[in-house]
Amino acid sequence: MNNILVSGLITIETTAKIEQFPIEYFPIDFKFYGVNSTISGVGYNIVKAIKTLGGNPVLLSIIGNDIYKNIIKEELENMGINNEYVLPIINETSQSVILYNENRRKIILDLKNIQETKYPVNKIGEIINDIDMAVLCNINFSRDLLRIIKRYGKTIATDVHVVYDINDDFNRDFMEFSDILFLSNENILGKEYNFIQKLAETYNNKIIVIGLGGNGVLIYIRENNQIKHYPAVRTREIVNTIGAGDALFSAFIYFYNKTKDAYYAIEKAIIFASYKIGEKGAAEGFLTEEELLKIK
Repeated sequence: MNNILVSGLITIETTAKIEQFPIEYFPIDFKFYGVNSTISGVGYNIVKAIKTLGGNPVLLSIIGNDIYKNIIKEELENMGINNEYVLPIINETSQSVILYNENRRKIILDLKNIQETKYPVNKIGEIINDIDMAVLCNINFSRDLLRIIKRYGKTIATDVHVVYDINDDFNRDFMEFSDILFLSNENILGKEYNFIQKLAETYNNKIIVIGLGGNGVLIYIRENNQIKHYPAVRTREIVNTIGAGDALFSAFIYFYNKTKDAYYAIEKAIIFASYKIGEKGAAEGFLTEEELLKIK
């Protein structure tokens, strides 16, 4: 049924296109249709991507009891996603500002007090029996769900994004409990193969994927103890690479949950992510499964 639980962040995201990094100072810079605000955040991006592909995701998140609450709830409802488990239990919704050009980006993320706020874990019991897989994003309110969902025997997937140490204090729990582990190579350039081997030895993950940006991905599968490289593809012109990792992760989860074939899933995920970065925002540019399968 492709019922996937996603616990992750929702933010109000503002993107602004710039000419270059570093930014040359001007008191004011006019950008016509170069600044956009939308709903985003890793949890939202993943849920929207999976829903667009054809899955049936359930979103757990924490938002502010503020002017954005109804906007977020209404948008989820319009997408056909149950907003019952998106809880407005902090004062302000988290926000981000992203400066970008074609090749680079600078993200400024204001989490407000979300990292000190607990998600009421008793709500898991209401939905866990209908879930095929759980995506637990590396935000603090997901941490308490790791052991609970593991006890139910559900597959857990996590993207820890940028790490450089397999014993990273913040991400250690997420790496330990994940059956499927994604991360970026931004802080381990040139050490990717060794890093995968250390992760596999330490945490016994079933599948590990390292995103290599424009160089594609590495995927490790414990069952055959192999690491394979898949090159990137280019399906259309690049506008903004923000959200590429979320798109890759989301599509892999969708297709793997559907087929249990990790190699097929990563091939489709690379195409999905390539097409996605032809749009400005992190939650834009998603394909349906039917549209994706038409791209060779």
